[in-house]
Amino acid sequence: MWKDIPVPFYLTVHFFEVLNPKQVLQGAKPVLSQRGPYVYREYRYKTNITFHDNDTVSYLEYRNLFFQPHLSNGTEDEYIVVPNIMMMGAAVMMEKLPNFLKILLSGALASLKQEAFMNRTVGEIMWGYEDPLIDAINMIVPGLIPFKGKFGLFIDFNNSDSGLFTVNTGMKNISQVHIVDSWNGLKKVNYWRSSQCNMINGTAGEMWPPFMSPTSLEFYSPDACRSMTLVYEQSGKFKGVPTYRFVAPKTLFANGTDYPPNEGFCPCLQSGIQNVSSCRLNAPMFISHPHFYNADPSLVDAVEGLHPSKDQHGLFLDVHPMTGIPMNCSIKLQLNLYIKQVSGIIQTGKIKPVVLPLLWFAESGSIEGSVLNQFYTNLVLLPSVLEYLQYIFLGLSVPLIISAAVLMAMSKRSDAEKSPSAPARQSKAPSSSSETTPLLHDTDTPSQDDAEA
Repeated sequence: MWKDIPVPFYLTVHFFEVLNPKQVLQGAKPVLSQRGPYVYREYRYKTNITFHDNDTVSYLEYRNLFFQPHLSNGTEDEYIVVPNIMMMGAAVMMEKLPNFLKILLSGALASLKQEAFMNRTVGEIMWGYEDPLIDAINMIVPGLIPFKGKFGLFIDFNNSDSGLFTVNTGMKNISQVHIVDSWNGLKKVNYWRSSQCNMINGTAGEMWPPFMSPTSLEFYSPDACRSMTLVYEQSGKFKGVPTYRFVAPKTLFANGTDYPPNEGFCPCLQSGIQNVSSCRLNAPMFISHPHFYNADPSLVDAVEGLHPSKDQHGLFLDVHPMTGIPMNCSIKLQLNLYIKQVSGIIQTGKIKPVVLPLLWFAESGSIEGSVLNQFYTNLVLLPSVLEYLQYIFLGLSVPLIISAAVLMAMSKRSDAEKSPSAPARQSKAPSSSSETTPLLHDTDTPSQDDAEA
């Protein structure tokens, strides 16, 4: 189960289409429409499994994604109007560079007919498209975009691994099983501005140590470039199996003002977003909950078309506390791009500064079928049967004990009745036979008549 996870995982993607791109260029508030879902079946498997002498094991986990038309509301060939991520990202990244470089870039953008918004297919945005802008930017500002070829938001998500995890086996201490020892050989990352934020805590997000307490759980997410802590919300059952539900606290993406320990992640003005540019090629990218759920209301008000909801946009993990195995989960994140007018780059128009949602996605999975049946039988049904048998045997033993006690009492009573009584003791010593016992005269003594004769 650990090597090849038998749980069916699905990646569900919702895009935000910009309905008024021309008006946004003139300073209007963006109006968004959610498109999708576009659903992909996700297969995970581990390779390069190596056990070490210090009770740890290393592995690479790969993900393969396959589009599911019957579960999707649309196809990968559909066109969607979204920000020109490469162009707008590069413009913000070059904001503090000398004006002549920005003017040079603006001229290159014009010659390539690049605009602030683009109309591309779902498949292109997801898995990449050829863009001459990449080579142009690298020529003007070498190293600004450290890659070549195609650009796509999920191009590194499919047919790729999530890094080399080394985790504890729990052979000597079961409470440490699945806990991450290192990731890509690192004990901590260097993306953030504080030692605490750079720590690699918890597990790899697949399983947790057994005998969990209803408090919190931690895991390291390579996608978010950080460790995350979820808190206990409630106990429940998933198809008959007892679970603890863990959810994201409001402090997960809070800024340093609202939650000081997060200051190392993001010196953000608003709570509810996290700047991931330090681990995403320095592009002005932010992550958040979908629809800015649990975020500062100003982020929701800056655009039209968002409707945050706990039921639809809150992430959760339902874990079997005895084994630490997730029974049902849905991890949801939103990708956002910070866009604004940049002086010297005319293509940015008069865009007002805004953290603009691009898409949100959910990785969801639940145990089902034969695996669920085996899990339920071994960890729920059999323990329940044994518990009931315990009470049945206890109930049967009570009358048996009472019966045995009655039989013992009756046996003692019967023995007492059958045993002889002790002889009665004389109260007074007998007198001489002549005075008291005439029938027992001694025959050797002569009578009175015989003496006279």
